[in-house]
Amino acid sequence: MCGIIGYIGSKPVVPVILDGLRRLEYRGYDSAGIAVVNHGRLDVRRSAGKLANLEQVVSQQPLAGQYGLGHTRWATHGRPTEENAHPHRDSTGRIVVVHNGIIENYLDLKRELIGKGHRFLSETDTEVVAHLIEDCWQDDGLEAAVRRAMPLMRGLFALVLLSADDPNTLVAVRCGPPVVIGLGEGEYFVASDVPAILAHTRRVVFMNDQEIAVVTANGVTFSGVDGTVRQPVPTRITWDPVQAEKAGYKHFMLKEIHEQPNAIRDTILGRVSPDTALTHLEEINITPRDLADIRKVTMLACGTSWHAALVGKFMIEQLARIPVDVDYGSEFRYRQPLVDVQTLAVAITQSGETADTLAALREATSRGARSLAICNVVGSMATREAEGTIYTHAGPEIGVASTKAFTTQLVALYLLALRLAEVRGTLAHTDQRAAVDALLTLPSVIEQTVRLSKITEEIAARFHNRRDFLFLGRGIHYPIALEGALKLKEISYIHAEGYPAGEMKHGPIALIDEAMPVVALAPADAVFEKMIGNIQETKARGGSVIALVTEGHHGLDGLLDPTTDALITVPSTTTLLAPIAFTIPLQLLAYHVAVRRGCDVDQPRNLAKSVTVE
Repeated sequence: MCGIIGYIGSKPVVPVILDGLRRLEYRGYDSAGIAVVNHGRLDVRRSAGKLANLEQVVSQQPLAGQYGLGHTRWATHGRPTEENAHPHRDSTGRIVVVHNGIIENYLDLKRELIGKGHRFLSETDTEVVAHLIEDCWQDDGLEAAVRRAMPLMRGLFALVLLSADDPNTLVAVRCGPPVVIGLGEGEYFVASDVPAILAHTRRVVFMNDQEIAVVTANGVTFSGVDGTVRQPVPTRITWDPVQAEKAGYKHFMLKEIHEQPNAIRDTILGRVSPDTALTHLEEINITPRDLADIRKVTMLACGTSWHAALVGKFMIEQLARIPVDVDYGSEFRYRQPLVDVQTLAVAITQSGETADTLAALREATSRGARSLAICNVVGSMATREAEGTIYTHAGPEIGVASTKAFTTQLVALYLLALRLAEVRGTLAHTDQRAAVDALLTLPSVIEQTVRLSKITEEIAARFHNRRDFLFLGRGIHYPIALEGALKLKEISYIHAEGYPAGEMKHGPIALIDEAMPVVALAPADAVFEKMIGNIQETKARGGSVIALVTEGHHGLDGLLDPTTDALITVPSTTTLLAPIAFTIPLQLLAYHVAVRRGCDVDQPRNLAKSVTVE
């Protein structure tokens, strides 16, 4: 479930593949490998651990070839060992495969193949694929063998295969997880994600589900698993390859936190009129009349995107006065969801490839719902399956812990709320004008907010050795408390929980003592006085408070003890946009705590950037 790169062209193949794997490290992995074909000879090198280990193996046992493929693995079946690392070979050693996803019936296939005399060397489901292709080989080439094997496999998977007996050919299969084909000048690429090939080409084809691509030195052909020939239109990626580099920052996450003012500006650009205060979201592809007929919005998301959906619920219900449900993508399709033609299903996904969110979107549309994606990746599966898309224009996000993707999702949801309010006539023009003016000034507010890095670093120095954190927020800031806790636990491995502050006395208060810091989100809004009560309750039980307040508001003066507590003042904006500003210091706090603890910030253990299997 991690990184794939394949190459056919005139360049030396090994450097291209290793560079592609390096650019895919952000997805998270625990082993890596490479396979190349050199004048009919197939060579494989693999190692457990980081890519540097594989590079060392390659330097000690050099290899070269005309074409090849590579993989970084995140373990699903089998331990993270060299034996379980990809690529995997068949019994003859002439076929190799790399694989993202899960072959659900691999044990049945393995028992059948063992009965035919096949000998397995790993614990993985992937090795079964190589042996199955061998079993289906009939001297008519790799593509034909793959097509015979496809009906025998169940699950969600992406495959790239090569055979020394079918020269200068890569076969790619998409049945769930993403696969991208790069179209260069006399060279062709296969990858699991765009950053792997951006240094070589910006012309790509995002493979459709249930599709096979055959890549040769002469070009690429696409067809369905059923054999139907397809002629997809290439997409041009607008990301500059430099955007995917660290640009002097210590970590991608820190760079991406600091990119948020520009990312938010790009997401707003051209979508609201400073003169008329009207929104321009033609890309949603739903007419104003049909949009006005919507009676319910159902948000579908996972992880950080689910937190964005919770904030979006407040935005849409307040501005457009339409009820909003928020569902986990992983749970939605396992019940009988109540959606119909007057429901707008909004799939929120940074990658556009999150398996659970895609499945939920398909469930909703199968029941008649209208559909919309909020996504960062042009051409991804969610954007192709939804009726329309609001792209977030965040640029490539390499750090596994999402930062700029989250805040730009909030901006996209705010834009959607404004559009729904327009077609439903729920906002007076003066209120619409005020809402748009606040949005247009948001990038400058966020520019001020990212300057809080120093104060959050100082706070991290004081609290980084704590074992537990509690994050509290009320109303629209409750989801931001959830997101702050998630960021901290993801990258620092500290146990952290987010709660609606009103629930504090219903359980979490029992945990508060001198060892547990409480991060209290206390903006100057209608529930500020309620938050004061929660802070006082924390202090009464000996807990330390890290309070986030609106700049210029002095409601906590005299309440905090500078020796045990900490205060972060956040630049002021409107109530509905304040969650975006309050998110930034929580990202910075998590980052600096993780750095202090010596954690791998960009590639936290056990996590992958895109969850493309259930």
